[in-house]
Amino acid sequence: MIRYLIEKEFKQLLRNSFLPKLILFFPCMVMLLLPWAANLEVKNISLNIVDNDHSVLSRRLTDKIAASTYFRTTGLPDTYEQALRAVEKGEADVILEIPPDFEKQWTKGGSPSLLFVVNAVNGTKGILGNTYLTSIVSGYVGELQAEEGRTLQMGSPMPSLQVNTLNLYNSNLDYKLFMVPAMMVMLLTLLCGFLPALNVVGEKEAGTIEQINVTPVRKFTFIVAKLIPYWLIGILVLSICFLLAWLLYDILPAGSFLTIYGFSLVYLPLVSGLGLVISNYSSTMQQAMFVMWFFMLILLLMSGLFTPINSMPHWAQWITYFNPLRYFVEVMRTVYLRGGGLMDLLPQLAVLLAFACSFNLWAVLSYRKNS
Repeated sequence: MIRYLIEKEFKQLLRNSFLPKLILFFPCMVMLLLPWAANLEVKNISLNIVDNDHSVLSRRLTDKIAASTYFRTTGLPDTYEQALRAVEKGEADVILEIPPDFEKQWTKGGSPSLLFVVNAVNGTKGILGNTYLTSIVSGYVGELQAEEGRTLQMGSPMPSLQVNTLNLYNSNLDYKLFMVPAMMVMLLTLLCGFLPALNVVGEKEAGTIEQINVTPVRKFTFIVAKLIPYWLIGILVLSICFLLAWLLYDILPAGSFLTIYGFSLVYLPLVSGLGLVISNYSSTMQQAMFVMWFFMLILLLMSGLFTPINSMPHWAQWITYFNPLRYFVEVMRTVYLRGGGLMDLLPQLAVLLAFACSFNLWAVLSYRKNS
């Protein structure tokens, strides 16, 4: 039975075509959400400071950085290795390491070195974080030089400071390496969300779904038959994206393709189930299209796809926890840029499974079959 239903879905898919028309909700949602979510000024960059000196000068530098609105000090680890683990877990974006003899070298007229370690997965955030921190340190050095200038005798060497920067995961700060994996998520969301929704509503408008309703086909079988073709389409689209990313941008995941495919098998039923839920409550294709755009626009803007979530207002950051796109975007970027595996992504897997089960159960229960 399900074989013939799936065959019917593929035939209908080949016959149907649609052109989304945005009249009202698209410009409204852009004007309402874009100024809040698409903030190009990066703020609240998570910073870990490893102070190996614990001197007066190092504490002054730490206090000066903490007073900036661009950084949020999330930890003061004792060792560089602890700070690096915080970066790997996504708890820190920048590490500042102060050497043990920072104050001693400065007072002797030397040139102590500071180490900036920047998480360059998000190239834009990495560049700006490095620029902000360099500017703060340069201002601090200017203050110290002004103080030293009043006490040094003429001809004495003026101490200076050297800064070394190390970009992790994306050493060339290539923005494409950050955006291409997220664009794959957007494509899967749009295709596998819109197509099931418009397919079911199209059958309602054509009246062909009534023929299914009077058959002994169970609701669960009907929903599964609707979803399977779009899961296969999603896997095909994802494979094409992998190929194009390699051919056009020479981008390959640092992790395993199998990890991405495994998470896709969870994410595709999730977004397809959401599309079916919306179709079950829609009477016309136009209504389903507008409702899908309403949700898709919010999901895309609040997923961290284009702008860092930490730069959003706190109330908006709480909303992102209920956005499944956020978790799959994290999965794609973790596998592509940091080579993360299944054990590193267990929290995202648990949340995606919960969303997938909820949406598909909702889709089965909300489908009204008249037999």
